[in-house]
Amino acid sequence: MKILTTKQLLEADQFTIEKEPNESIDLIESCFIENAQTNFHLLKNEEIKQKIKTRKKFSHKGTYGHALIVAGSIGKMGACVLSTKAALRSGAGLVTAFVPKCGYEIIQMTNPEAMCELSSEENFLAGDLIWKNYSAIGIGPGIGKEIKTMQLIEHLLHNYSGPLVLDADALNLISEYDSLFDKIPENSILTPHPKEFDRLFGKSDSAFSRLNKQMEQAKKLKCFVVLKGTYTSFCGPEGVVYFNNTGNSGMAKGGSGDVLTGLLTGLLAQGYSTEDTCKIGVWIHGLAGDFAARKKNEITMTAMDLIDGFTDAFNEAIL
Repeated sequence: MKILTTKQLLEADQFTIEKEPNESIDLIESCFIENAQTNFHLLKNEEIKQKIKTRKKFSHKGTYGHALIVAGSIGKMGACVLSTKAALRSGAGLVTAFVPKCGYEIIQMTNPEAMCELSSEENFLAGDLIWKNYSAIGIGPGIGKEIKTMQLIEHLLHNYSGPLVLDADALNLISEYDSLFDKIPENSILTPHPKEFDRLFGKSDSAFSRLNKQMEQAKKLKCFVVLKGTYTSFCGPEGVVYFNNTGNSGMAKGGSGDVLTGLLTGLLAQGYSTEDTCKIGVWIHGLAGDFAARKKNEITMTAMDLIDGFTDAFNEAIL
């Protein structure tokens, strides 16, 4: 059977439509694919432009929320630096980093615009914090898997009712302690790469199998699961999947995920819905990578270059 669009039919007097003997010819409207019902969608520039909020002239820093980044441990403070800087560049009004004592000077020197709260431990995260002071929290980059850090996460999951981004070692700890898994708040954003995903939800024998599992777990947890990689996808509680086609192989380096965590946390702090945060976040993150690759190249660009690319990426959406 030969399928023709309406345009081809209208142009049929300009060429001969070839068909085999006894072959039927059916028509397909050009808008058919656009209007077809599906749970799978591709993020588009036009949609992101409509989602990004216009900043008001008489607003102040309190208007745009207070993001908390819970990250870092000895030898891994770079993850916290990247997440904090990304949160600052997301447009959040205030950003605080909760770090081990060994990271105090590092954060204050690399992110002078951010405030700093200190862990009770020198080299890793532990202790109590008044979580309710923050509009959104991102936790996980570089935190390690100490028992006291696990207890910190347990306290957070039990006591914080605001928007939450869970990444990296936060996900690894959750995968090791069932008591944590059962406490993940509804509407949280989980941002695993494929290996972290498999630790959380069990191994998959193919990308298609992993996609189906992503949909199942998003519905079960009533959360948004962002599966990072080429064509990063995310799925929410309704089982609808969005794919992102911005980004490039130059982002396949340590720190890129930490940048995404900070960006998502900063967007949540500004009052974006969880779904819109995922849409804007993964699109801006990838597009910033594309701009970074143009200015550098995919070989030499680093995660810090992604943050530098935020300006061009946001300009693409707001100008």
